[in-house]
Amino acid sequence: MDWDKLRIFHAVADAGSLTHAGDTLKLSQSAVSRQIRALEESLDAILFHRHARGLILTEQGEVLFAATRDMSRTLESASARIRDTEDEVYGELRVTSTTGFGTLFLAPRLPALYTQYPDIKIDLMLEERVLDLPMREADVAIRMKEPSQADLIRKRLMTVTMRLYASEEYLRANGRPETIEDLADFRLISQNIASAQVSVGAQLIRELTARPLRSSFTVNNYFGVLQAVINDLGIGVLPDYVSEDFPELVHVLPEVASGDIPVFLAYPEELRHSRRIAAFRDFVVEEIVAYRRARQS
Repeated sequence: MDWDKLRIFHAVADAGSLTHAGDTLKLSQSAVSRQIRALEESLDAILFHRHARGLILTEQGEVLFAATRDMSRTLESASARIRDTEDEVYGELRVTSTTGFGTLFLAPRLPALYTQYPDIKIDLMLEERVLDLPMREADVAIRMKEPSQADLIRKRLMTVTMRLYASEEYLRANGRPETIEDLADFRLISQNIASAQVSVGAQLIRELTARPLRSSFTVNNYFGVLQAVINDLGIGVLPDYVSEDFPELVHVLPEVASGDIPVFLAYPEELRHSRRIAAFRDFVVEEIVAYRRARQS
């Protein structure tokens, strides 16, 4: 079977479009179409249903796509292992994390990692969906719960708690709540209860919004909550790690807090000896140790 035709088929199946696949492969749409027709003729099978809105795999196409997907992952894994035999840390590292932690804690600290390893190429994927590490949807994950997938090396990094914060200017203009009942006279800023988030954080928001509130503002991620708080909009529900990087935040009602949220780093067993993984893991651990020391001082 022609490997080049399989590569083109995989790109088309992945994109669902001859045009998009051609852009990825730097081939014309007609060239891609010819290769697909030639592959179908060699297999004596129809691989795609053609529709005005794009291409849909046939049953035979699904079988072949599953095989090329496995081949692609195997080649990616082999390439990573070959690169990791070198002394230098370089190449692509796909990191997945929640939007909140990735935006507010991890991304601001990455310049230090790039200073140490200038040739590394990090693809930071921020989403609440748990990516499948054994299937190589990502190389390493930082999640707000212990991963349940098998064949993963995992390390507990820290514990996060959701708390209430406001700006000095907002408190100066509106006063400061002394009890949880006082929140009725303030504007509460929180992540939308319907958006993806850790369960204990959602539970705290649910408890707070069940009480009468003069005003509220919701947004679908913690970065939006933080921006609203530092711009004097109200009292926000935020992860406590933001207090170190944003010392202007004022912690209000210390007795109001969520349950503990464990933060884990995980990566596939097959990447145990990866220099890129080790460099990233050690960097994150060092940053969290520094964060803990700063909070204790």
